[in-house]
Amino acid sequence: MGDVNAGMGSGEVEVVDLCRELIAIDTSNYGDHSGPGERVAAEYVAEKLDEVGVESTIYESHPGRSSLVARIAGADSSRPPLLIHGHLDVVPADADDWTHHPFAGEIADGCVWGRGAVDMKDMDAMVLAVLRQRLREGRTPPRDIVLAFLADEEAGGEWGAQWLVDRHPELFADCSDAISEVGGFSFTVGPDRRMYLVETAEKGIAWMRLTARGTAGHGSMVNDDNAVTELAEAVARLGRHKFPIRLTKTVRTFLEEVCEAFGIEFDEDDVESTVARLGPIASMIGATLRNSVNPTMLSGGYKTNVIPGTATAQVDGRFLPGMEEEFFAEIDRLLGPKVTREFVHHLPAVETGFEGGLVNAMSAALSAEDPGALTVPYCLSGGTDAKSFQRLGIRNYGFAPLKLPPELNFSGMFHGVDERVPVDGLRFGVRVLDRFIDMS
Repeated sequence: MGDVNAGMGSGEVEVVDLCRELIAIDTSNYGDHSGPGERVAAEYVAEKLDEVGVESTIYESHPGRSSLVARIAGADSSRPPLLIHGHLDVVPADADDWTHHPFAGEIADGCVWGRGAVDMKDMDAMVLAVLRQRLREGRTPPRDIVLAFLADEEAGGEWGAQWLVDRHPELFADCSDAISEVGGFSFTVGPDRRMYLVETAEKGIAWMRLTARGTAGHGSMVNDDNAVTELAEAVARLGRHKFPIRLTKTVRTFLEEVCEAFGIEFDEDDVESTVARLGPIASMIGATLRNSVNPTMLSGGYKTNVIPGTATAQVDGRFLPGMEEEFFAEIDRLLGPKVTREFVHHLPAVETGFEGGLVNAMSAALSAEDPGALTVPYCLSGGTDAKSFQRLGIRNYGFAPLKLPPELNFSGMFHGVDERVPVDGLRFGVRVLDRFIDMS
């Protein structure tokens, strides 16, 4: 039997083990400081960079909550650096629900399985692999690269990207562009035709606590000022509300490209039917057609026969770029005068233009490895650390390139059970990133 790694660069060979080893480091983020934190993973990355002569610094925002930053000198250090960032934390996983243990990093059916395989230790591994190969081979990037492996993204980045931007903005202040997660993956539109979705926009986040106040009293009495009733009615109004479709520049461009690829007419009067034809990614794209709010938590009272004076709920609101004012005006109308809101977490929507040298480099790098590649922008319904870095004026793109089999429900892997990434996809990503760095 021949060498299965024959003809591969060292980055393609080692990316699989790097991904497996990162997955095996449990960095579960429970939204507080009760989890293991990212320190062990940050030290692992530091060791891998040190092996190829890159000095890095670990910043600890809270005991165990660690981010790593490093800078690699380029051929022309007068140019603004490229920021490449990824997060080290993952959402929790219950091993009983999984086919393979979520923190074992097993290889099965041509994939690396485990929590973080797509969100986002795959990208962390690809970046490490390609840069380690380049440095071993003495290949200098065209411009400086700033690397950031971050804590706490899965809880909004308060102890990771937000903390670094607030406390150490000088680390990133001269960067002009950035690449990170949730973009660059393929969507098959034909036997030899794939669209690669590059994230150029994100909905804003408004996690809110709602409070209704009324008159406390005995449960046996008639009470027309019941806080629980008032809150329940407001929550029901929010949960049943369907915001109108609002096509942002990014979403419109994506849909026009999809329609052209499928040879169908773009019908603005029936956008949802177009999205429904997209298969596994329909839910991801559908969530970017309109603002949204979902009730997620309810709390009120302490005894069955006591009417409480207050009742609270929490809701997850998401608003499109340019739609924040409209969103909150509608939220306040639905809540009514007796329910107040306050932010649990509030981050802006972001949108970056899909043009320029960096976008051209992405397209060229993808096409060189996949002649059937068509690069298109899309909007993410969730959020990433791009929200923090855009405060410094950095243009952010989701570009973690993966060529995926058409049957894989990739969007369903994010925070899902049996998260996995194809081995061939990881190796493809290393090759694309290597080309992209040369062109950037």
